[in-house]
Amino acid sequence: MVSVILHGALGHMGAVVDEIVAADPDIQIVAGVDIACSDERSYPIYDSFDKCSEPADAIIDFSTAKAVNVLTAYAVERSIPLVLCTTGLSEEQIAMVQDASKEVAILRSANMSLGINLLMKLLKTAAATLTPAGYDAEIMEMHHRRKLDAPSGTALMLADAVNEGAGGDYEYVYDRSQRHEARPAKEIGVSAMRGGTVVGIHNVAFAGQDEVIEIKHTAYSRAVFAKGAVQGAKFLAGKGPGLYDMSDVID
Repeated sequence: MVSVILHGALGHMGAVVDEIVAADPDIQIVAGVDIACSDERSYPIYDSFDKCSEPADAIIDFSTAKAVNVLTAYAVERSIPLVLCTTGLSEEQIAMVQDASKEVAILRSANMSLGINLLMKLLKTAAATLTPAGYDAEIMEMHHRRKLDAPSGTALMLADAVNEGAGGDYEYVYDRSQRHEARPAKEIGVSAMRGGTVVGIHNVAFAGQDEVIEIKHTAYSRAVFAKGAVQGAKFLAGKGPGLYDMSDVID
């Protein structure tokens, strides 16, 4: 059985991961870490990693970007593989995670949904065919009003997939309000909407002469992200140092 430490245990995603794990006989949560702290779960929850000494096969993280530095240092110090689900990391933090992956296995993804990660593969193929034929790529995402970062990490992942398929030389554009010119050929527009309780909607459109091809993913609950994270933890348990993503899990 795979044993995990759940970081951000008392957050929205932490609660969903707890439910998913409780129904899975092949994985268990041995401890949680959350600044709020609580004794409401069947496992201990600590308010800092300094107090957490339970042995584990992996850490599942759904927290905030400001907590990632301490989390990563803890994973390296104890040689515990890390499933890093937190988005909004700075360039410095991304570099730190890459360095840490030379010492411990880290699976990092802005979106743990298996559907989104399959979509990325489809987008690379679509972009390789459509962009040379003159199709323009646009991405629209919508999330709940509480989401802090915009555009979403998932939207940027999808843009990267389109860009890779298109040859890798496209520019990302987030705001055209100050421009008064025709759309350049080699750009990917990325738009963000926030409101209500929307879990996540991502729509990629390839607009060509007289036709538009759209590929859309809608998450109706956070369970899709929790399920992916749990699968990621199972995949990562026992792995040596390296930087992985969800494409490694679904291959």
